Amino acid sequence: MTDLAPHPLRLLVVDDHEVVRQGLVALLDRREGFQVVAEAGTAAESIEQARRFQPDIVVMDVRLPDGSGIEACREIRSELPQTRVVMLTSYPDEEAVLSAIVAGASGYLLKQIRARDLVAALENVGRGESLLDPAVTEKVLERVRRIATGAYTDEMAQLTAQEQRILLLVAEGKTNKEIAAEVFLSDKTVKNYVSSILSKLNLERRAQAAAFVAKHRLDRGGA
Repeated sequence: MTDLAPHPLRLLVVDDHEVVRQGLVALLDRREGFQVVAEAGTAAESIEQARRFQPDIVVMDVRLPDGSGIEACREIRSELPQTRVVMLTSYPDEEAVLSAIVAGASGYLLKQIRARDLVAALENVGRGESLLDPAVTEKVLERVRRIATGAYTDEMAQLTAQEQRILLLVAEGKTNKEIAAEVFLSDKTVKNYVSSILSKLNLERRAQAAAFVAKHRLDRGGA
């Protein structure tokens, strides 16, 4: 009997754009087998709602106004290991994909996905499967191949995906304030990141970051 009437998958939908969020809620809540139990528009709210409702799956935007959905994913997964998280984003960014996987995400999908494919993907995750959008799979495999063949230096391997992104922005000459606006962090947090990056790379000044990036032929096109 349980196979005929399975427990519906309880969902938490997280997106800072209300129209997108409401669209996802409307799409998913009317589908048999899904029940949207909560929604959130910020990283902090998503963690709070996850604790409160303990959903089966969190559909999480990567970019949120108060931080990264990936960091929220990490916190939710550490507190609620039974809850699965699927990242939903507009950007096929292999750094973010790798970070999401490390943070414990079960999937990484692009918002361009068709409704029926999103539904199928969430059903698969509900069964315990993991998945990547085809548009990002090749980029991630290429990134892994570059790491495996030593295309990344030992120094770069010390940096987290977020630190690598901030390093590239520092190399472009951006101020902490400009970087904070781009990566959705506070000025103080960015300052701490920059100090950590310079320490790990044995650099004394921000200006040296540009030379480091040029030497190792890093660019944001591949990041």
